[in-house]
Amino acid sequence: MPAPLLHVETQSTLPADADAVVIGAGIVGICAGFFLAERGLKVAVIEKGRVGAEQSSRNWGWCRQQNRDARELPMATKSLALWEHLTRATNQDLGFRRCGLLYLSNDTTEIETWARWCRFARDLGVTSNPLDATAATERGAFTGKAWKGGVFSPDDGIANPERAAPLIAQALAARGGVVMQNCAARGLELEGGRVAGVITEHGTIRTRVAVLAAGAWASSFCRQYGIRFPQASIRSSILSIAPGAELPDAVHTSEVSITRRGSGGHTLAISGHARVDPTPQQLRFATSFMPMFFKRRKALAPGGIEGWLSGHETLSRWALDRPTPMEKRRILDPKVDSRQIDLTLARASKLFPRIERFPVTARWAGYVDSTPDGVPAIGETDEVPGLILAAGFSGHGFGIGPGAGKLIADLVTGEAPIVDPKPYHPSRFNSAAWGKVAEF
Repeated sequence: MPAPLLHVETQSTLPADADAVVIGAGIVGICAGFFLAERGLKVAVIEKGRVGAEQSSRNWGWCRQQNRDARELPMATKSLALWEHLTRATNQDLGFRRCGLLYLSNDTTEIETWARWCRFARDLGVTSNPLDATAATERGAFTGKAWKGGVFSPDDGIANPERAAPLIAQALAARGGVVMQNCAARGLELEGGRVAGVITEHGTIRTRVAVLAAGAWASSFCRQYGIRFPQASIRSSILSIAPGAELPDAVHTSEVSITRRGSGGHTLAISGHARVDPTPQQLRFATSFMPMFFKRRKALAPGGIEGWLSGHETLSRWALDRPTPMEKRRILDPKVDSRQIDLTLARASKLFPRIERFPVTARWAGYVDSTPDGVPAIGETDEVPGLILAAGFSGHGFGIGPGAGKLIADLVTGEAPIVDPKPYHPSRFNSAAWGKVAEF
């Protein structure tokens, strides 16, 4: 079933032109559009399906700095402040609050890794507190078990995946921006090799800037223009339970993780566990992703042919005057992995026995688009001037969506970037050093 999502009405008339066109109305695309409109630009955000209907509404809702890659940490920090800004600017409840995130573990190696990250982050002004056995057991008293250690990051928090992107979209429209649903971008119109327009199923929008925030669809779109963007998706399944369980807002353990939802219920999930549905694109980029898949081999399981049939990771070229794969599959709503759901419930019931009294309210799956180094690609492509890529958020896009959107707006307008854009530039995948993981 689809993840719970607030439906919003949007414009149905395609604008003739725009200062910038954003392809994709997930949290990243919507935030980019909002910050562009906030600066007075004429912006259009077009979406093949519904605002926020794919991974932007299917995630946990965490907005964290804790355990971020060194390259991503500055954006994560900026995003927390921007979540607060968006709450004020939209005058809406986006569900954002700095409730703190609690990590608990009985694995000594994991605890030491978290503590090392805390020491690294402290030098950058990030507060994250390692917990010894006494403190971890005290904070984790709701589990009824002893813990060897953990971390509590008090400045981190959560937001509401059901409402955030749709409500920001409404605020974007109120500022003069255009948001169109059920309008797929088929391709780009080029003049002299650079962007001159975005061709949609309903016509062409003249523009000199296109932002490709298309999530799991981005790499196949890039392929149409000779842009090599290694991207692969894994299928993750999670569930929610009814309100009433007296549990914290956000807790992670290796067994199961929980997050309070805007409705008062909780999301339950197992971190890292997912299915790998083979696709033509995965085969194409297999060597690039081999190190990541090998590292996570114990948490990943082979999937079925659904990913192949969905069309989001196709190697095909499509014509611009007829329906594309995006129109055939407007919303990626993959099959729930029932084994993972059952395992999640069993683990959660063992760790938090009280949840057995609360019924499951929804189960859903989503495709998490990843890059080989787990860091998003954000920046103007070398191959097509005027095309800014913003994809491959590797399961982190919801929390850092505001920061990514602000960086995109900075790149479009030429203002001083909110963070150093170099670590995110897509050209790194053409470098022999692209796979290096930052040290902290």
